[in-house]
Amino acid sequence: MEFWNAFVSLIPVTLVQSLLYAYAALAIMLPFRILNFPDLTSEGSFPLGAATCAAALVAGWHPLPAIALAMAAGFAAGCATGWIHEKVRVNTLLCGIIVLTMLYSVNLRIMGAPNVPLFTHESVFGLALGTRKGESWWQALLLGGMLIALCALVLWFLRTHIGNAMRAVGASVPMARAQGVNVAAYTIVGLGLANAFAALSGALLAQNQGFADANLGFGVLINGLAAVILGETLIGTRTLARQVIAPVVGSLVYYQVISVALALGMRPSDLKFLTGLFVLVTLAIPAMRGGGEGRFRIRE
Repeated sequence: MEFWNAFVSLIPVTLVQSLLYAYAALAIMLPFRILNFPDLTSEGSFPLGAATCAAALVAGWHPLPAIALAMAAGFAAGCATGWIHEKVRVNTLLCGIIVLTMLYSVNLRIMGAPNVPLFTHESVFGLALGTRKGESWWQALLLGGMLIALCALVLWFLRTHIGNAMRAVGASVPMARAQGVNVAAYTIVGLGLANAFAALSGALLAQNQGFADANLGFGVLINGLAAVILGETLIGTRTLARQVIAPVVGSLVYYQVISVALALGMRPSDLKFLTGLFVLVTLAIPAMRGGGEGRFRIRE
C-alpha cells in the first residue's frame, strides 16, 4: 500500500515531466530515424533554448516571442552541426560533440550566470492557465494539447515535398543525389528543425520550473533515446504516423517507469545508470539475436 500511494502521488509530476521531455524525444527521433544522422547536438540545444528564453524574459519579452527566439537559437545550433558535417566533412557524431561543447560557453554568455531565476516573470502556463498554472494536471493538459498539435504538424511536414526529400536523404544518400536532391541543404535544415524542437523543450521546462540552468541538458540525449526505443518497441514504426508518435508514447511510459523505481525506494542518483543500462541492453538485443549492427546505423 505504501508503494501504491507513493506511485500515485508521483504520477502528476512525472506526467508533466514526460510531456516536457517528449518534445526533446521527438527532436532526437528526427535526425536518428528520418535523416539517419546520429545527432548529439540536442544535449546542447536543450539548455540553449532554456538560456535564450530566460534571457529574453529577463529583458522584458513576452513568453511566446521568448519561446520563438529560443527555437530560432536551437535551429541555428542544428544548422551549425549540419554545416560542419557537410562542408567541413566532420563525422556525424564528432560534429555534434563539437557544437554541444561550444554551446555550453554560449549558454553561459547568454544568461550571464550559471543559472537565472524566473519566478517573478510571466510564463505560457500563467497566460493559459491563470491561477491554475501551478497545478500539474492542468499543466499536463496544456502541454499535451501543444504536443498533439506539434506531432500533427510534423506528420504533415514529412508528407510534403520537402519532408519526402528529407526522408529520401535518410533512406539512401546516393539514391537521393541521383534524384537531384540537395543532400547538404536538406540535412542542414532537418538538423535545424530537430534542434528547434529540443530548444522548445528547454524553453518550456525553464518556464515551468521557474529557472534556467547551464547544466539542464545533462542526460537529455540518453533519456530521449530511451523514450524513442521504448516507444518504437511498444507501437512499432511500420507507418510514418507511428514513427512520429513513438517518442511521445515512449516518453510517457518511460517516466512512469521512473515513478515506479522511485516509489520502490530507488535513489534519484541511480536513474541515469539504469537509463544507460536500459538503452545499452535494447541496442544489444538485435546483435545478440544475430541481427548484425543493431538498431542504429552511422551515416558518414
